[in-house]
Amino acid sequence: MPSRVFVIGPVSWNLLVYVAELPAPEPHAVFAQRHHEGLGGTSAGKALNLRRLGLDVTLYTLLGDDETGERIRRALPDGIHLVAGRSVNGSERHVNLMDGAGRRLSLYLTLPEAAAPGADGLEAALAGADAVVVDLAEHSRRALAVARSLGRPVWCDLHDYDGRSAFHAEFRDTADYLFVSDERLADPHTFLHEQIAAGKRLAVCTRGARGALALAPGGQIVEVPAEPVSDVVDTNGAGDAFFAGFLSAHLAGQELSGCLARATSAAAACVRSPDLAAGS
Repeated sequence: MPSRVFVIGPVSWNLLVYVAELPAPEPHAVFAQRHHEGLGGTSAGKALNLRRLGLDVTLYTLLGDDETGERIRRALPDGIHLVAGRSVNGSERHVNLMDGAGRRLSLYLTLPEAAAPGADGLEAALAGADAVVVDLAEHSRRALAVARSLGRPVWCDLHDYDGRSAFHAEFRDTADYLFVSDERLADPHTFLHEQIAAGKRLAVCTRGARGALALAPGGQIVEVPAEPVSDVVDTNGAGDAFFAGFLSAHLAGQELSGCLARATSAAAACVRSPDLAAGS
């Protein structure tokens, strides 16, 4: 029987616009090279990649009673068990500008707002999970306390955390397994050591095309290079694919080196695809 993973956080419908360079902050015209619409959001990326790797995935997010919500529902494959809380502010939408180097500028058009929590199925869906992935969103915070009360291991991805942001603090402090990008960290090595000293079971720092750093209790920082990719199609979702690859290997009982190997392989497969998960 496959391991069960509960994922909670943002799922959106995105318009992706590809440009040669991200626009400068001044009035001018920019001509798109191409564009398309599709499923987005970090929790969608993780859920799709976890499912692709054979795990039993439940995805909790907020959806509005709107056409965007219906598009999101239709885009999620049958193998992902969707539990949708009700948003009183519509479903989440972004416009993502992507440049030739894979850098992204995200414009948030709509952010969901949760109706009063109640019989939305969160507790029941979370209770049987082997791992609980709590992504950055206001509506995700409730899952932190529920997971802790049930003794479920919590995995959090802090994305471009700067080491100081108050918004991230509860996620950082509650997580057993912590992932972060090096984009805004002044000293990733020190940060990883601080998190292990604070009681984390694992701390990982992703570095894009330069690979990743990882630290477990009692060990030394392990550095792994990214898997070379000559035919990059789209970098959206690469970090979520890395996270999913690592988690799937961990739940399969692999050591740190095996987890990192599967993580880098999953990320490479993702950037070769126009989708959030290869083959989705």
